[in-house]
Amino acid sequence: MDRLKDKVVIVTGSTSGIGIGIAKLCAKEAAQVVVTGRNVERGQKVVDEIVAEGGNAWFHAFDLTDKESMHALITDVAEKYGRIDVLINNAAGMGMKDGRVDEISLEEFNAVVATDLGGTFNMIKEVLPFLLRNEKGGSIINIGSMASAGGDLGTIAYACAKSGVDKLTEYVACMYGPSGVRCNCVRPGLIVTPQNEKRIPDALKEIFHSNILGKRYGNPEDIGHLCVYLASDESDYMNGQVLTCDGGLNSHTPTVAQFRMMSGRTW
Repeated sequence: MDRLKDKVVIVTGSTSGIGIGIAKLCAKEAAQVVVTGRNVERGQKVVDEIVAEGGNAWFHAFDLTDKESMHALITDVAEKYGRIDVLINNAAGMGMKDGRVDEISLEEFNAVVATDLGGTFNMIKEVLPFLLRNEKGGSIINIGSMASAGGDLGTIAYACAKSGVDKLTEYVACMYGPSGVRCNCVRPGLIVTPQNEKRIPDALKEIFHSNILGKRYGNPEDIGHLCVYLASDESDYMNGQVLTCDGGLNSHTPTVAQFRMMSGRTW
């Protein structure tokens, strides 16, 4: 359980949901984890839980909509630990207004893109100097979304922002890979967390469940395990990749669920 031993790992948005799962699994692999978020009480709770399980963690307040907050996070972590090895860009502005083209204004669209894409860009910009000074470089892991895998009926700003994160990942890998900095993206499918389980309608769960190739929904640990791999030296040859972790949800034609119910085939 020491795949991340001596690595300093920042996980943005790690006071709830997927972020907690990522932070806890990184800590179990002996990383020094920096838990971040806007809610100090929830952040300290995550830190206390990690420490109680034998891990090492520290909380730092963080707001993806505040450029000064991003700068403070990176500089304070570098000052405290003397290095940064991994940045996991998990935070997103899911609470911002979004919808169809006719439902949101250009200003609302731009606000989502500025937070979810612009915030990810700025975090990478802030951390790059510290990763580049490491002998072995470092790893940036962007948390994308299956929203960028195809068209849907809503949340157009979020989908466009996350599509931009996919491309940002590839460009950062191309630009800084030769200097030892890797950048990969993980696109989660439907991840059921203690925070969102009651908010997801049963009808929506059933639609997803019928299309997932396994027999369950995803959980934060599914994403966490992949992030641990991408943060570790085991993935040294992985760079510029957009990896979808969705139980096979987006790997098939849209009629598979219906044909499976009929015990039939498309031919």
